[in-house]
Amino acid sequence: MNVTVEVAGEDTHEVTVAEDATYADLLGPLELSPHEVSIVVDDRTVPSDHPVESDHVRVVRLIKGG
Repeated sequence: MNVTVEVAGEDTHEVTVAEDATYADLLGPLELSPHEVSIVVDDRTVPSDHPVESDHVRVVRLIKGG
């Protein structure tokens, strides 16, 4: 399955994953962790452990610091 992954404010990537992949599986090739991003599909945040059900995903980096 080919998925377009748009990293907000950065680049857009084409990622190929297995049909039973989760949203977290899309992050590995981009060297991102589910702990540092939110995954958005159709303007809704989705859990990283859910199966991929869309061919376009937006990834938003979480801000940290103090």
